[in-house]
Amino acid sequence: MSDLAPNDARGEETAQSVAPSDVLEDPDEHTLRMMLSTDNHLGYAEKDPVRGMDSFAAFEEVLYLAKQFRCDMVLIAGDLFHDNRPSRRTLYITMEIIRRYCMGPDPVRIQIVSDQAQNFRNVSGTVNYQDDNYSVDLPIFSIHGNHDDPTRDSHGELLAALDLLAVSNLVNYFGRQEQVDQVEISPVLIQKGATQLALYGMGSMRDERLNRMWQGKKVRFLRPAEDDEDNEHDTGFFNLFTLHQNRDLGRGSKNCVQESMIPEWMDLVVWGHEHECLIEFSESVVGTFRITQPGSSVATSLVAGEAVRKKVGVVDVQGKNFRMHTVPLTQVRSFVTAELSLQEHRANLDPDDPKIDDKVTNILEEQVRGMISPLRYTLKNPDEVLVRIKVDHSNGFLSLNNQRFGARFVGDVANPSDILLFHRRKDIKQATQQTRAAQKMMQTPIAPEELEQTHMEDIVKEFLTLPEQKLKLLNETRLSEAMEEFVDKSLTGSINEMAFAQLKQRQKKLHTTHTASTDIDTEPNVEPEAASKSKSRGSTLARQSNVAST
Repeated sequence: MSDLAPNDARGEETAQSVAPSDVLEDPDEHTLRMMLSTDNHLGYAEKDPVRGMDSFAAFEEVLYLAKQFRCDMVLIAGDLFHDNRPSRRTLYITMEIIRRYCMGPDPVRIQIVSDQAQNFRNVSGTVNYQDDNYSVDLPIFSIHGNHDDPTRDSHGELLAALDLLAVSNLVNYFGRQEQVDQVEISPVLIQKGATQLALYGMGSMRDERLNRMWQGKKVRFLRPAEDDEDNEHDTGFFNLFTLHQNRDLGRGSKNCVQESMIPEWMDLVVWGHEHECLIEFSESVVGTFRITQPGSSVATSLVAGEAVRKKVGVVDVQGKNFRMHTVPLTQVRSFVTAELSLQEHRANLDPDDPKIDDKVTNILEEQVRGMISPLRYTLKNPDEVLVRIKVDHSNGFLSLNNQRFGARFVGDVANPSDILLFHRRKDIKQATQQTRAAQKMMQTPIAPEELEQTHMEDIVKEFLTLPEQKLKLLNETRLSEAMEEFVDKSLTGSINEMAFAQLKQRQKKLHTTHTASTDIDTEPNVEPEAASKSKSRGSTLARQSNVAST
């Protein structure tokens, strides 16, 4: 494994592309191999008779490739499911696929040397392959995304769809934050031979709130003592951070995670949430770590970024050296996109022509046929393809009926009802040279100026700071969470469920302790569960250091 690229070789290309039929040499006892995937969106368009199985086919190929390349683990950077509450059919198919590819008699070649009860959300408090009642030979590690993040389904705790897979010992769910006012990210410490991996994960959070906490220095990354920069006995953990947030791609500096926020001592960042496949390593703006953006395994929107070839990455880590082989996915429905301006066909088109609709239809039909024809001959399985044409119908041209136009492509196109996307270009008036220069500057993509936005948790906190509005029964943190779920996720029962749960909790405490009702007025407004977990996290560094040093 001498050809692994060293961590500090920032100028070298460390990603290689291999075909699914190629076979990499098996990793040795000191090389940790992982499969990188994200945004699988299982269950997307599950009721569509044509596209209903697309997400499952791509996910199955990811696990198939992980087995073929003898990966030690699979890392998913969020949005395993498309819906916050996946259907029974989606859960059934997902669990069946995971059981088929991840359970078996082969030994697992990695060890978890950190506090597993703190790292993973399951009943046993251990990584799934260490449960004697299960035979797991390919462990999956996953954080949640914005589509499958935790919500309060009934009068109980916050649960994500991943919790169902975790309690079934099918997935190792990590990276969930229990506190709403600060973030502490404790790594999963993984060891294979002489290679030690510190796997940091942060499940999806609302970008504006996370950005404010980051700016307020309320985001902490806990490090093993052996990997401390001031420790002369540095054992060399390879630090990998996976997250599911917006990247700074013109969204505004407060609506994303900026690369400069990530600690410089990271070695590799796996970025989920962005669907465009930019999987090859890119150098960070601070120049101290590399970033890979695997992109989604299924197209959930008909935009140009989704048309980029879908790939997964096979990453080998040996000590502080690492490399990646990119593997194109073959079980992904082909997607082609184009732009067309009717103004360019003005010589043959007159907006006032009574037969203008027929002429425009002929032009667009010819365009679609020309786009799908090459794919029908080159694909091994020529299924219906996804097509999107962005049509500029400025200068008096009318739009066509998408349903009527797409009917002629049934059987050839997977999305016949929304092939065309009509839009009008904004008219630019003749202007002076100075005005043209200003217009040119405005057309340059820049980060937009952020508007002052009002956030639900800010309203709740501001209202409850008044002495006369101080809550005596309900917990402020839980109320803020319930309000946010009501507003952002349309969970209409979240506030009632929160109030009922809090009331039952107080009644139970009064019944068991026989305390006077006035004690409630002086009770600290802290969620007991969150407080206990916060205290336990305080000793995380010491516990990890002790475990890792043995």
